[in-house]
Amino acid sequence: MTAIRITVTKTAGSAPRDAGTQMLVWADRTEGTIGGGTLEWEAMAEARRMLRTGRKMHHARIPLGPALGQCCGGSVSLVWEEAETMTTPPARPLWIYGAGHVGRALVHVMVPLPEFAITWVDTHADRFPQTEVTTLVATDPAQAVKHAPTDADHLILTYSHEIDLALCHAVLTHGFHSAGLIGSATKWARFKTRLAALGHSHAQISRIACPIGDPSLGKHPAAIALGVATAMISRDNRQTKDRTA
Repeated sequence: MTAIRITVTKTAGSAPRDAGTQMLVWADRTEGTIGGGTLEWEAMAEARRMLRTGRKMHHARIPLGPALGQCCGGSVSLVWEEAETMTTPPARPLWIYGAGHVGRALVHVMVPLPEFAITWVDTHADRFPQTEVTTLVATDPAQAVKHAPTDADHLILTYSHEIDLALCHAVLTHGFHSAGLIGSATKWARFKTRLAALGHSHAQISRIACPIGDPSLGKHPAAIALGVATAMISRDNRQTKDRTA
């Protein structure tokens, strides 16, 4: 199905999103955001005019001033172009283990982000709240790891240290893009010793981040979730810039 892709190609002064930001607009829905309130609404309206008329491409420089009911003082350059939706980048697989307080907070924060496709794993179905993400009930969560893509991100935060350790072992054996474990420095020191005894090298073990989140934000589940989401988004943005530099 055809959509119109809107891309921020250039910014000057204060602008809601950076160059390279994109969104897709269909006749009945959207994906992503270029931000800016009225800016986005008008950009969406132009995209739908293009869908109706069959226009393939359009570009414009838009001042962010009184004409849009805004006082940013900058400007953005936008390109609208026809896009087959199957050409959009696939979401990154994110596997979250544990549906406790931190797991629920993480899913709540990560669900709106289009960059991630979440699979949520726990031992019992009644531990999950109603949710839009894919849930997987596994009596032994470590056995679920073999079903994850080898380029998945993994966040391990179950109610059991033994389950956490088994998950770390399974992830290190399986292959992964990134992995994070909730826990204290003491917990991680013990885990490193036990993972080494299971045959994993120091270099492999050090790929698991522990603790996760930003300690300066505190230990509240929502604070941990915000720290984790910020770190993952920042990492992906850096990697994207490195690939395009």
